[in-house]
Amino acid sequence: MTEGRGDPRPARSRARLLEAATALLRSGGPGAVTIDAVTSSANVARATLYRHFSGANDLLAASFTSLIPPPPMPPEDGTLRERLTAIVVAWGESVAEAPTILTAMSWLALGPDIDHVPSSRPDGAPGSELHSLRERIAQQYSAPFDVIFDGPQAAAELKPFDRTTAFALLIGPLAFGRISTLADFDYRAVAVAAVDGFLTAFAKRSGDD
Repeated sequence: MTEGRGDPRPARSRARLLEAATALLRSGGPGAVTIDAVTSSANVARATLYRHFSGANDLLAASFTSLIPPPPMPPEDGTLRERLTAIVVAWGESVAEAPTILTAMSWLALGPDIDHVPSSRPDGAPGSELHSLRERIAQQYSAPFDVIFDGPQAAAELKPFDRTTAFALLIGPLAFGRISTLADFDYRAVAVAAVDGFLTAFAKRSGDD
């Protein structure tokens, strides 16, 4: 029987490779996800791996993508401060308990220049996973905040601001908490302080347009 559209073997082999790579990523970090380790664990030939992924980086990117949880979305009701705080506190809990996004960002920053990852590859084609991971991480950061920043509350209460700066002010302190490894770092308290600092910096004052 040859491989074709109705042949489930390609999907099964890809799933085994991704499962093996994800397990290695969980247990040993990005450095543990090598071609030899993954093919051995999945009991899949190297040639088969290269039919699904362009290499170890592509496979690792797919593994990160599978582990990244959906972004924490803001509540529909509440003040601007309450809604922002809900997002940032949820981010803090995610960073403290399962810092997959920070690890993925660190790996991307130390790896190949993602600005040169082709964006024209179709989803699922070998070599597309690095670009997909970059997009997934960007969505994780922007989607929850876009809901608020594009809404009427922000327009009424905030001065114009650069969103990259906003992300740095709101999420950056949480990333610091994780990389600092401080045992008594209070993510919730820092999240609240980050929101208050952001609002202090960008809240409209009387007389502002």
